[in-house]
Amino acid sequence: MAEIIQRRKLYQEVVDRLMERIRSGEIAPGAQLPSERELMEIYGVGRPAIREALQTLERSGIVEIVHGERARVVVPTADRLIAQVAGGAMHLLRSHPDMLVHLKEARVFLEMGTARMAAERATEEDVARLQLSVARHRASMVNLEEFIERDMAFHREIALISGNPIFPSIVESLFRWAGEYYQPLVRAPGAEELTLSEHQRIVDAIAKHDGDGAAEAMRAHLNRANDLYRILSRA
Repeated sequence: MAEIIQRRKLYQEVVDRLMERIRSGEIAPGAQLPSERELMEIYGVGRPAIREALQTLERSGIVEIVHGERARVVVPTADRLIAQVAGGAMHLLRSHPDMLVHLKEARVFLEMGTARMAAERATEEDVARLQLSVARHRASMVNLEEFIERDMAFHREIALISGNPIFPSIVESLFRWAGEYYQPLVRAPGAEELTLSEHQRIVDAIAKHDGDGAAEAMRAHLNRANDLYRILSRA
């Protein structure tokens, strides 16, 4: 059976050549790529192919393009990595709302783990930061948008204590991906005080270095929010 060789567009070839140079370290993270004119001369293609190749690399999170400057290779971080899938995740949730259940389940699993790790590893300074986070969260009750941001910051702070830079990025992303479903929970009568008291129970367990207690407090907190969402969604 014949195998058809697909014709590739010029910009795809440029993408491959540039990626080879980036992977090899010839063009290091943080370094600028050659100018568009230089790339045209190097690869013998026109400006449209170069621009499309650069835009493809930008969409992939490999380079960043600032108007008036040469494209620069992105310095990779966990935040950047997770941010790259954010758009696709939101599209998936909007297209398949049933996926929200799976996302919530993943969040409970992950955050029970980070709470347990925080209890095992937290220093006095870490606990003090968590207590401050709860206090700032309480002070933000008059502003819904800030209250939600402080809520997210609390969960990220716990994940930071793990020492693993990937966990805070994933925790924040899971929080934001479900963000548009979250505001009705915060607006529910008494929800703010309940959230704050649950956060305090998590902090208390972490301060006691009680891993099981911290994980259970986190599980109860997130599942209570999930149950409330189901009630509100039926209202």
